[in-house]
Amino acid sequence: MQNLSLPKSFLAVACVTLLLLLVPLVAMQFTPEVRWGLEDFLIAGCLLLGAGVGLVLIARYAKRTAHRVALMGILVLAVLLVWAELAVGIFT
Repeated sequence: MQNLSLPKSFLAVACVTLLLLLVPLVAMQFTPEVRWGLEDFLIAGCLLLGAGVGLVLIARYAKRTAHRVALMGILVLAVLLVWAELAVGIFT
């Protein structure tokens, strides 16, 4: 039987994503101002997990430090723009 274990970095990304998603889940217990549905958690989880995996892949495969920094900056900026659009609709 083949061992299908994930690299530790991808497991770390998954754990950090779950921990970040606990923030709105806990906030929902204490204030009515945070009202997330299942779809909100799924979208945020996909966005955070995708960004984390992307950062790991960039760190692993980008050879030059300047390229690494530029690609990571572009990825983080893209995630922030998508997050802001989904949260408040900055483009509409």
